[in-house]
Amino acid sequence: MSEAQQTAPPRPRTLDPLELGFTPRKPVPWLAPLLLLSTGLRTLLAILFGAYLDKRELQNALPGRIYRQPGVDGELWIDYVADLGDGFDATYSVAYLLAQPELDLDGRRLPRGQVLVMGGDQVYPTASGSAYEDRCKGPYQAALPGAPATGPRPTLFAIAGNHDWYDGLTAFLRLFARRKDGEIGGWRTEQNRSYFATELPAGWWLFGIDEQFGAYLDDPQLIYFEEAARHLGPDDRVVLVVPAPTWVKAVENPEAYDAVDYFIRTVIAPTGARVPLIIAGDLHHYARYANPERQLVTCGGGGAYLYPTHKLPQRISVPPPDTLARRASRSLPYDLGGTYPEPERSRRFGWGIFGRLPLRNPGFAVMVGLLHTLLMLPMVGVVHRNGASETRIFSIPLAIMLLVTIGGAVLFAKPPSASGKRHARHWLLGLTHGFAQVALAMLGTWLWLRLPFVDWPWPLPPVAAAVLYGPIIGYVASLLVATYLLVAGAFGVNLNELFAGQGIEDAKSFLRMHIAADGTLTIYPVAVDHVGHDWQANPDGARGTSWVEPKEPLKARLAEDPIVLR
Repeated sequence: MSEAQQTAPPRPRTLDPLELGFTPRKPVPWLAPLLLLSTGLRTLLAILFGAYLDKRELQNALPGRIYRQPGVDGELWIDYVADLGDGFDATYSVAYLLAQPELDLDGRRLPRGQVLVMGGDQVYPTASGSAYEDRCKGPYQAALPGAPATGPRPTLFAIAGNHDWYDGLTAFLRLFARRKDGEIGGWRTEQNRSYFATELPAGWWLFGIDEQFGAYLDDPQLIYFEEAARHLGPDDRVVLVVPAPTWVKAVENPEAYDAVDYFIRTVIAPTGARVPLIIAGDLHHYARYANPERQLVTCGGGGAYLYPTHKLPQRISVPPPDTLARRASRSLPYDLGGTYPEPERSRRFGWGIFGRLPLRNPGFAVMVGLLHTLLMLPMVGVVHRNGASETRIFSIPLAIMLLVTIGGAVLFAKPPSASGKRHARHWLLGLTHGFAQVALAMLGTWLWLRLPFVDWPWPLPPVAAAVLYGPIIGYVASLLVATYLLVAGAFGVNLNELFAGQGIEDAKSFLRMHIAADGTLTIYPVAVDHVGHDWQANPDGARGTSWVEPKEPLKARLAEDPIVLR
């Protein structure tokens, strides 16, 4: 009996989770109140205690293997995907395309990668065994349930993103690095640590590093890569895979790129080898910065909500001019060479916030409705005459609610967990948003006072407010938040919230790369304009074919012309 026949589970006949072996999940509602609180707390804990929970030094006890992917006849195909573990429709659409024997991209027939690299954030919103099962491993197993009928079994390597780190990397190591010759569907996992080095054909190497929230590179990891670098020579070239596009983040936070610069400068540069390509996920779009020496590619379109491209700077300097790293490394200009989605389409996506915010995040509308109800009731108490007595002009509950509303709006403009500096625009936009919400509360109070509910006996007025006023004002206030997000996004503020609140599943992307026998590496950026939403089981499919098929064909195209590196 073949290896595939031994390991491939039975094909499901329906989309029932009991048959699939996992539960297809809906997209994460990123502005849900409990999720905002949970993610904020986890981010804060990771920042405060990340060094104490860091498992990278412990990985020194695991084998430090250096891998080899020789390809076939000196050629190799590599797929790259990142930020993939969100809702089933988007995640599985990308997984399905990656799993097909070949893709027709604008007339080019490109075979499936013999290596699949996952570039971080394989699960959302936080890492756990069940989350990985439902949002990552399950969909990818359904897409490629066993070894292909022909050809070698593809290999999978993965690095950790910030969401993989929220449990201290425990679930990530169990899935990707715990067992020798493990598997995720038809892909074989070989790595033993959260980072890897593998030799590729024609003098190319693939290094994937683990920065742990961009903090630093631990000594065992540096020793591992220094050992791998002993095999490099002046004619070799390294594709470096990192968790985040720190070259872009360094525009706001100049120190963000320091760890990557240190790694290249101290580990790779002494060997004489070059780094013509650095790839990252984390930002959920495709963007490429280029100069004659290097390509800096962001490709985080594996399944998570779309992140905009229209506010990307047209030119950046790497390392940035106002960081100490530039004293050790030359600061070079990079021009924005290509993006997906295109800036105009990205800008149009922003306007969808009005319809998608309350639809995708009903809990957020409930939260702001509750806030406005608690703000309206003390306002009514201040101005409403009850018999012969008149309430005081000012009350402590009203003062508290005003402080909560305005303070919350200011914090929302620049959350404490967000990277980069707080500028004047964050304060001005936050205060403007806060006062706009207060003005809406005053208008709501004025309208409520003209209704008969205020004269009802206690406790009927607050009950009526909760049942009638809360839902209506919650919807209106969420539209005001949407207006704020659209305006703030024009100034580069709350861009993440503008798009996270929409949870846009379309406009996904991944990379397919080819190393030819003559040593050239060609990058094919793959764009998926529309993900699938209607699926059907494929119980009678051939061995190695997908368990779940789209009812309508998925279409992929090139996001831009192929990029050739030598």
